Amino acid sequence: VAAVSLSEEGRPIRVRLNPVAGFTLKAISSWAKDHLAPTSTVFSDGLACFGAVTDAGCSHHPTVMAGRKPKEVPEFRWINTVLGNLKTSVSGCYHAFDFQKYAARYLAAFSYRFNRRFDLRTLHQRLIIAAVSTPPHPMRVIRVADVHC
Repeated sequence: VAAVSLSEEGRPIRVRLNPVAGFTLKAISSWAKDHLAPTSTVFSDGLACFGAVTDAGCSHHPTVMAGRKPKEVPEFRWINTVLGNLKTSVSGCYHAFDFQKYAARYLAAFSYRFNRRFDLRTLHQRLIIAAVSTPPHPMRVIRVADVHC
Protein backbone atom coordinates (compact mmCIF):
# COMPACT_ATOMS: atom_id res chain seq x y z
CA VAL A 1 0.00 0.00 0.00
CA ALA A 2 1.34 3.42 -0.90
CA ALA A 3 0.17 6.69 0.65
CA VAL A 4 1.40 10.24 0.08
CA SER A 5 0.75 13.09 2.50
CA LEU A 6 0.30 16.42 0.73
CA SER A 7 0.85 19.97 1.93
CA GLU A 8 -1.83 22.67 1.74
CA GLU A 9 -0.33 23.64 -1.63
CA GLY A 10 -0.75 20.08 -2.90
CA ARG A 11 2.95 19.13 -2.78
CA PRO A 12 4.17 15.79 -1.34
CA ILE A 13 5.58 15.92 2.18
CA ARG A 14 5.80 12.34 3.37
CA VAL A 15 5.27 8.88 1.95
CA ARG A 16 4.20 5.62 3.59
CA LEU A 17 4.93 2.34 1.77
CA ASN A 18 4.00 -0.95 3.39
CA PRO A 19 3.48 -4.46 2.10
CA VAL A 20 0.14 -5.96 3.17
CA ALA A 21 -1.00 -9.57 3.23
CA GLY A 22 -3.52 -8.86 0.48
CA PHE A 23 -5.95 -6.26 -0.78
CA THR A 24 -8.75 -7.32 1.55
CA LEU A 25 -11.08 -5.23 3.70
CA LYS A 26 -9.46 -6.61 6.85
CA ALA A 27 -5.87 -5.91 5.71
CA ILE A 28 -6.61 -2.37 4.51
CA SER A 29 -8.66 -1.55 7.62
CA SER A 30 -5.81 -2.72 9.85
CA TRP A 31 -3.24 -0.78 7.80
CA ALA A 32 -5.34 2.40 7.88
CA LYS A 33 -5.81 2.20 11.66
CA ASP A 34 -2.05 1.83 12.12
CA HIS A 35 -0.83 4.40 9.59
CA LEU A 36 -3.45 7.05 8.83
CA ALA A 37 -4.73 9.94 10.93
CA PRO A 38 -8.47 9.63 11.59
CA THR A 39 -9.23 12.89 9.76
CA SER A 40 -7.34 11.95 6.59
CA THR A 41 -8.93 12.22 3.17
CA VAL A 42 -8.10 9.14 1.11
CA PHE A 43 -8.27 9.07 -2.69
CA SER A 44 -8.12 5.56 -4.12
CA ASP A 45 -8.41 3.90 -7.50
CA GLY A 46 -11.85 2.49 -6.71
CA LEU A 47 -10.72 -0.97 -5.58
CA ALA A 48 -13.44 -2.08 -3.16
CA CYS A 49 -11.05 -2.93 -0.29
CA PHE A 50 -9.98 0.73 0.07
CA GLY A 51 -13.44 1.56 1.38
CA ALA A 52 -12.19 0.00 4.64
CA VAL A 53 -10.22 3.18 5.42
CA THR A 54 -13.48 4.56 6.78
CA ASP A 55 -13.07 2.11 9.71
CA ALA A 56 -10.10 4.27 10.75
CA GLY A 57 -12.18 7.47 10.64
CA CYS A 58 -10.92 8.62 7.24
CA SER A 59 -13.04 9.97 4.44
CA HIS A 60 -12.80 7.95 1.24
CA HIS A 61 -13.06 9.27 -2.32
CA PRO A 62 -12.77 6.44 -4.87
CA THR A 63 -11.86 7.27 -8.46
CA VAL A 64 -12.71 4.55 -10.97
CA MET A 65 -9.95 4.46 -13.56
CA ALA A 66 -11.99 2.62 -16.26
CA GLY A 67 -9.17 2.49 -18.80
CA ARG A 68 -7.89 6.01 -18.18
CA LYS A 69 -4.15 6.62 -18.12
CA PRO A 70 -2.55 7.82 -14.86
CA LYS A 71 -1.67 11.22 -16.35
CA GLU A 72 -5.40 11.80 -17.01
CA VAL A 73 -6.24 11.60 -13.28
CA PRO A 74 -4.85 14.60 -11.36
CA GLU A 75 -5.70 13.05 -7.96
CA PHE A 76 -2.95 10.48 -8.50
CA ARG A 77 -0.24 12.80 -9.80
CA TRP A 78 2.02 12.59 -6.76
CA ILE A 79 1.49 8.93 -5.92
CA ASN A 80 2.38 8.03 -9.51
CA THR A 81 5.48 10.24 -9.31
CA VAL A 82 6.57 8.65 -6.03
CA LEU A 83 5.99 5.13 -7.35
CA GLY A 84 7.98 5.95 -10.48
CA ASN A 85 10.84 7.23 -8.32
CA LEU A 86 10.62 4.09 -6.18
CA LYS A 87 10.89 1.83 -9.23
CA THR A 88 13.88 3.78 -10.53
CA SER A 89 15.55 3.68 -7.12
CA VAL A 90 15.05 -0.06 -6.65
CA SER A 91 16.19 -0.96 -10.17
CA GLY A 92 19.25 1.29 -9.81
CA CYS A 93 20.31 0.12 -6.36
CA TYR A 94 19.39 -3.55 -6.31
CA HIS A 95 20.39 -5.35 -9.48
CA ALA A 96 19.47 -8.75 -8.09
CA PHE A 97 17.13 -8.83 -5.15
CA ASP A 98 14.51 -10.95 -3.44
CA PHE A 99 11.51 -8.61 -3.20
CA GLN A 100 9.29 -11.24 -1.55
CA LYS A 101 11.73 -11.64 1.30
CA TYR A 102 12.96 -8.06 1.75
CA ALA A 103 10.06 -5.93 0.47
CA ALA A 104 9.51 -4.18 3.81
CA ARG A 105 13.19 -3.23 4.03
CA TYR A 106 13.41 -1.87 0.47
CA LEU A 107 10.24 0.17 0.95
CA ALA A 108 11.35 1.43 4.37
CA ALA A 109 14.74 2.55 3.02
CA PHE A 110 13.09 4.50 0.20
CA SER A 111 10.53 6.04 2.59
CA TYR A 112 13.28 7.04 5.06
CA ARG A 113 15.20 8.93 2.37
CA PHE A 114 12.07 10.48 0.85
CA ASN A 115 10.66 11.69 4.18
CA ARG A 116 13.95 13.30 5.16
CA ARG A 117 14.81 14.88 1.80
CA PHE A 118 14.28 18.44 3.04
CA ASP A 119 17.33 18.26 5.33
CA LEU A 120 19.83 16.07 3.50
CA ARG A 121 22.87 17.38 5.39
CA THR A 122 21.74 15.67 8.58
CA LEU A 123 20.53 12.44 6.95
CA HIS A 124 23.68 10.43 7.73
CA GLN A 125 24.06 11.96 11.18
CA ARG A 126 20.48 11.07 12.14
CA LEU A 127 20.90 7.54 10.78
CA ILE A 128 24.05 7.05 12.88
CA ILE A 129 22.29 8.39 15.98
CA ALA A 130 19.38 6.01 15.40
CA ALA A 131 21.76 3.08 14.91
CA VAL A 132 23.78 3.90 18.04
CA SER A 133 20.75 4.51 20.24
CA THR A 134 19.00 1.28 19.21
CA PRO A 135 19.75 -1.55 21.64
CA PRO A 136 21.20 -4.78 20.24
CA HIS A 137 18.70 -7.44 19.20
CA PRO A 138 19.25 -11.11 18.39
CA MET A 139 18.72 -12.13 14.76
CA ARG A 140 15.46 -13.96 15.58
CA VAL A 141 13.91 -10.68 16.82
CA ILE A 142 15.09 -8.79 13.72
CA ARG A 143 13.65 -11.50 11.43
CA VAL A 144 10.22 -11.25 13.11
CA ALA A 145 9.60 -8.09 11.06
CA ASP A 146 10.09 -10.08 7.84
CA VAL A 147 7.57 -12.72 8.91
CA HIS A 148 4.76 -10.24 9.63
CA CYS A 149 4.92 -8.50 6.25
